[in-house]
This record gives sequence, structure tokens and C-alpha cells, in this order.
Amino acid sequence: MSAVPPRYILKLSCPDRAGIVHAVTGFLLEQGGNILTSAQHGDADHQRFFMRIEFECGRATAVPALREAFAPLAKQLQMDWELVGRETKTRVLLLVSKLGHCLNDLLFRVQTGHLPIEIPAIVSNHRDFYQLAASHNIPFHHFPLLNSTPEQKAAQERKIREVVEENRIDLVVLARYMQILSGEMCEYLSGRAINIHHSFLPSFKGARPYHQAHERGVKLIGATAHYVTSDLDEGPIIEQEVARIDHSMPPEQLVAIGRDTECVTLARAIQWHAEHRVLMNGNRTVVFR
Repeated sequence: MSAVPPRYILKLSCPDRAGIVHAVTGFLLEQGGNILTSAQHGDADHQRFFMRIEFECGRATAVPALREAFAPLAKQLQMDWELVGRETKTRVLLLVSKLGHCLNDLLFRVQTGHLPIEIPAIVSNHRDFYQLAASHNIPFHHFPLLNSTPEQKAAQERKIREVVEENRIDLVVLARYMQILSGEMCEYLSGRAINIHHSFLPSFKGARPYHQAHERGVKLIGATAHYVTSDLDEGPIIEQEVARIDHSMPPEQLVAIGRDTECVTLARAIQWHAEHRVLMNGNRTVVFR
């Protein structure tokens, strides 16, 4: 049997102009590339072009060499771009507190091969899930924050950064991590940290949001996965999901439905990020599903 040609993913955004697709596909042809899938989007409001191409090469070419060859064209067209090997898995650090539904769901998806990522470490400000981490052979780091001072919180975030750097983390996921990251930490993780939170119509903040929703007779509950920014829960949205509810459901059932929705929404967002399907567009995202 002949060897399967190596596959690559190229994603890019740049100022919109004529000839971008021709230039990119022409480059791939010169490299012996064969396009497998291609998606593109032109944002007329901001005159910006977005593209994701998955391709293979008949001759094996190292990713660094492809990047070096593509760099002059990318510079000419003022691109923000990324070129990776398709089989390279995103290395994800999970942050969690005392609610483990998202953590458990993600670990199961990875274990069963339904989520193409690696999880080198888990960080928590509580000890609740160290046994769960151990059952998946994942190192668990307990960095407590109970009654911490600002100085201790800063020191705790420095420890998280050490874990990120030591494990060559590509993406940090706040899997119901109930701590507000500092502005400095948000800047450090810009574009590579995803958070999940409930989303209601109308919105309910603070403690026991599902109970607040029940009191107001809400008919839809949902979840939003977004990139982390210094604006709390207002980063660029990657994915949202909703579930319809009614008057017969007690608050406890709303909590259960809400947690299921959070799990699904977060998993989709992580998968799309890991498959390099998400491109930043100012305060929004372009997602090639």
C-alpha cells in the first residue's frame, strides 16, 4: 500500500482584495499541494478576507519549510496566518474549581477519541477532582486561593503560567473555573483561552442563576463559549447553544439541563479551535465548521 500523503491546514485573514484565492492556491500548486477542503468568507463591513484550506502534499514537506516558503506571500498580502500539520494535536490545560461536569465530559471525549486534543495537566483551586485526574493519568496541580490576598492571587497565576510554559500549552480552557483572571493573565492568554458560561434571556448574574431564571419564568436557557478577555464574559463568541424549558420544570432540572448544554457548547468550541476553524475578526469570530 502507498503511504498516505501528509496533510496540512492553512488558515489566514487579510485585507480583502482581488487575487487572494489565486495567489494562495497557486502557492500550494507550486508546493505539490492538493486541496482537500476550502472555506472562505469576505467581511464587507470591514473589508477583510478569511480562509481555511486543508491540503495534502504528494512529497512530504516539513511544516517549518512550508511556513518559510509561504511567509513572503503572507507578508505581501498583510496576512495573519497559521500553517500546521493536520495530525498535530492541540495541547490543552484545563482549569476547574468545584463544578466538574465540563471537566468530566472533556476527559471522556478525549479518552474515547471524540475530541482531538491532548491534556497534559489540570489545574484547580480545590482538591475535589485530583482522583478524577489520576484515573486519566493526568497530572493535577492544586493552587489554592481561599481567602487569598491580591499578592497571593498574583503568585497563583504565576504558577499557572509556569504550568503553561513547562507543558508547551497551546490552549487554556476554563472548564467552570470560578475565578476572575487578572488583566495581565488575560493579555498573556490572548487568543488561546476559552471560557464557558450560562447565557439566559434575560441575563442573570451572580449566585444561583438557574434559580433566578426559574423565578422569572424563563423559556430558554443556554450556554456561551468564548475567548477570554479582560472584559468579563464578553470575549469573542465561538459557539452558543440553547435548550427550551417550561413552567413544569423545577430549578434543579434547569441546572441539569444547563450543565448538559454547557458541556456540549464547550466541547464544540474546543474542537473547532483545535481543528483551526476559528479566526478572529475584531470582537467577533469567523468559524468554518
